[in-house]
Amino acid sequence: MNEDPKANGSWLPPDHAEGGSAENASGAGSSLVPAVEPEPELLVNPWDIVLCTSGTLISCENAVVVLIIFHNPSLRAPMFLLIGSLALADLLAGVGLVVNFVFAYLLQSEATKLVTVGLIVASFSASVGSLLAITVDRYLSLYYALTYNSERTVTFTYVMLVLLWGAAICIGLLPVLGWNCLGDESTCSVIRPLTKNNAAVLSVSFLLMFALMLQLYIQICKIVMRHAHQIALQHHFLATSHYVTTRKGVSTLAIILGTFAACWMPFTLYSLIADYTYPSIYTYATLLPATYNSIINPVIYAFRNQEIQKALWLVCCGCIPSHLSQRARSPSDV
Repeated sequence: MNEDPKANGSWLPPDHAEGGSAENASGAGSSLVPAVEPEPELLVNPWDIVLCTSGTLISCENAVVVLIIFHNPSLRAPMFLLIGSLALADLLAGVGLVVNFVFAYLLQSEATKLVTVGLIVASFSASVGSLLAITVDRYLSLYYALTYNSERTVTFTYVMLVLLWGAAICIGLLPVLGWNCLGDESTCSVIRPLTKNNAAVLSVSFLLMFALMLQLYIQICKIVMRHAHQIALQHHFLATSHYVTTRKGVSTLAIILGTFAACWMPFTLYSLIADYTYPSIYTYATLLPATYNSIINPVIYAFRNQEIQKALWLVCCGCIPSHLSQRARSPSDV
């Protein structure tokens, strides 16, 4: 196994490359050859700096979305509540990455490792859960278009939020409550102090949620294409117009699912097959794209939304551009 820099963050198990240091020290003392000073070791792992930088960007970007939705009374529909939940989860994940970096190098203890890893696991779990909730909401808004804006939908949205955040908090508390590998290093996963079983459960849960999202988006695609065809017939649009509209909707859904899979699938599959004996560089290389999903989420789900764009323009310059105020929602806006 390749040796990593000594100053590893709390993501990784400790290095086991310190054997024989005492013998070398005693041998050097009795030798006639002058002792050679060891090369300076890296004080900070560059991968941890990259993760901390990503966490800072995630926090700033999603804080903007949370503040806009919180301070704008018009953004209280179920769709915006779910987008706010996603932004809050990603915000906490970014804060967790920054706190993990600070604690790993300034306040090293087992307790801080458990707390920071628990926060990060809970935040990313809530983020993935919010993505699934947004998918369910989009499906219901199209399938039950006539009754979607009823009080029942608002109640269902709050129930989804309570369930997903409750499940995320419970998952994050598992390492703190004792489901960790601090007592037995051989049970550690690629992320210390999570156990291999804990990582496997999280990975399988992610794969199941991705499969459900894929199925729902396939159904959404069918509904969007049917709606676009009906609108084209009612307004006597040309076939090319119908084709462009449906292609745009399918492209949007492909971007959403493709981005989600590209960011999370490498780390999910890696954590299923690997354990603490694997080189830590593989963990960093697969975990970093997963954090990028929290950077991309506001662009896909928040900043592309017309109402949030209006709120941003009002905050920034106190006006709304004419192209936003006159733009109508099309079937491809899913």
